[in-house]
Amino acid sequence: MPGYELMGREELAEIQDVFDHGAVLFRHGFDALRQGRYKVKDFEAAMAARLGVPHALAVSSGTAALRVALAGLGLGAGDEVITQAFTFVATVEAIIESRATPVCAEVDATLNMDPVDLARRITPRTKAVIVVHMLGTPARLPEIQALCDAHGLALIEDTAWGLGGALHGRPLGTWGAAGTLSFDFAKTLTTGEGGMVVCRDPDVWARCAAWHDHGHENNPALPRWEDSRSSSGFNFRMGELAGAVGLAQLRKLDGIVGAQRAHRDRLWAAIADLPGVSARAVPAGAYETADALVFFVPDADAARRSRAALLAHGLATKILPEATRWHFAGTWTHMPELVRAHGGDLRAAFPQSSRWLARAVAMPVGVSLADDAPQRARAALSEALALDLPAAA
Repeated sequence: MPGYELMGREELAEIQDVFDHGAVLFRHGFDALRQGRYKVKDFEAAMAARLGVPHALAVSSGTAALRVALAGLGLGAGDEVITQAFTFVATVEAIIESRATPVCAEVDATLNMDPVDLARRITPRTKAVIVVHMLGTPARLPEIQALCDAHGLALIEDTAWGLGGALHGRPLGTWGAAGTLSFDFAKTLTTGEGGMVVCRDPDVWARCAAWHDHGHENNPALPRWEDSRSSSGFNFRMGELAGAVGLAQLRKLDGIVGAQRAHRDRLWAAIADLPGVSARAVPAGAYETADALVFFVPDADAARRSRAALLAHGLATKILPEATRWHFAGTWTHMPELVRAHGGDLRAAFPQSSRWLARAVAMPVGVSLADDAPQRARAALSEALALDLPAAA
């Protein structure tokens, strides 16, 4: 959530710079009019430098980033792409839109992809894996990358919640063949809508860049209206105003993630000793973005009571337990491609994930936190779990 919390003068100044120098809102061309202002290109360069990768491509949404990454890696009809059962619908929608076959693996106590179950689901038709760092906690990337390498699969990281996080010192989004970012209004950084693909392979980047721009190769030897092309594509371009906002937001990333981690730790310290509350598993070497504080309670009824009690105390939950319908593949009966891939009954397809998600509660974490929020969280959960305990210090 924090991106919008910090929207202010810095973003306005970057937008004003566009209007003060030609007011060109399209990312390409109009070179004389724009007086050297290329906000999308600058945003891409700044993000690439931040993540330590050579290539970054800004697009119109995080969902578009996934679709463009699949196109850039040449994935399509006849290919299976495995993702995880706990993710936003967009991850599977992008696979379906690419005409590939979506398959979902179970999640484990990290609430991210279970490498053991992933190994069971790989077939000769599998060509790629999309792993998701849900709510800011890194997935088990070394194990998943090893499986991809052993089977010749492309690894894509859906890093919608992971920007600013790392595993063993390596930024999330930079482990696989491509990483995707989201800048919607509820993400760590926001441009309102927007996303980005990051990668190391120049050929993958070139295919992504052309595909997101109707196939335009932006050949420097040709004017745009006579540009070369090697494939079709679509329009997933980012505009200059979004790029301008993104530039300003990116400068705030360290402060955002640092604040989230500190506030997550304060909330957890207030509730960690409550009987019936247990921590989400975190891979060794993880640097979490702490988008949310996620923990487990004894059962689904306790999770629902926890949500109600937190709301009554002026706090909130995020996705868990209230929004699993949009984030759990076991409920996506509206996707016939996914239903077919899992034998016709999604409700029974992911029992392990169902058990973990039924007991999970997530509290959103932002840049600001009320001084008494930890005490209110403790009181709320004590009520929900029928505990009689002293208040947090």
